[in-house]
Amino acid sequence: MTREQLFEQILNKKSFLCIGLDTDPKKLPQHLLDAEDPVFEFNRQIIEATADLCVAYKPNIAFYEAQGPKGWVSLERTLQVIPQDIFTIADAKRGDIGNTSELYARAFFETLDFDSVTVAPYMGADSVKPFLVQGNKWVVLLALTSNTGSQDFQMLRLGDGKEEYLFEQVLQTSSTWATADQMMYVVGATQAAHVQRVRELVPEHFLLVPGVGAQGGSLADIARLGMNRQCGLLVNSSRGIIYASSGADFAQKAREAALAVQREMEALLEQYL
Repeated sequence: MTREQLFEQILNKKSFLCIGLDTDPKKLPQHLLDAEDPVFEFNRQIIEATADLCVAYKPNIAFYEAQGPKGWVSLERTLQVIPQDIFTIADAKRGDIGNTSELYARAFFETLDFDSVTVAPYMGADSVKPFLVQGNKWVVLLALTSNTGSQDFQMLRLGDGKEEYLFEQVLQTSSTWATADQMMYVVGATQAAHVQRVRELVPEHFLLVPGVGAQGGSLADIARLGMNRQCGLLVNSSRGIIYASSGADFAQKAREAALAVQREMEALLEQYL
């Protein structure tokens, strides 16, 4: 999917919502446990209930890997029911050198046919560039994350004058590896104080923003500080939508939660675009 196609979806749906499919078998509604593939059945119903309200789905790969072979089957089946015009993100946080990254890229872009994959930048350019070989696929690079441990490295000051954060250097260096048509950045919503600086360094790139909702990030702040002329934001919500109910009405409640976010996003798009 191209950046123009993604922006078209944002305009058509009046939404920049990404729904995280962090599907935990321990949290599934009881009535689904007798299904042949409970994880897939949960995902299928969530997708059918929300596909008109979001522009991206982001399965967190760990939830599927932890189940062994059957988890990969659930993931493959889930991808098959996501509409073709919705952007897909493999939240895998991969990143290794040489042939290893090439094989990760093959796994997520060829075997599974995701549109994008999250990648860690710590090992540098040769760990990221194998994911950029296919022009119609995207790298979503970890830049400034929402977790407490982001302070350990991402917020370290660099240089004798200690004026620049490490995350700023990551953005500046990695932006030379690919254009805004093939690279996005993960920037946590709980890091709103730094979003303006992120946007200064990468003005055209899309930002994948987790941390809104259950983690306490402000959608209004992120839109005010991070939106660009093509929106430039994919704001992710996982638990707040997919676990809005643990009962038989889980899909309807997920739709209601997604609709509330979409309506807020519609107002923000009208305000800033």
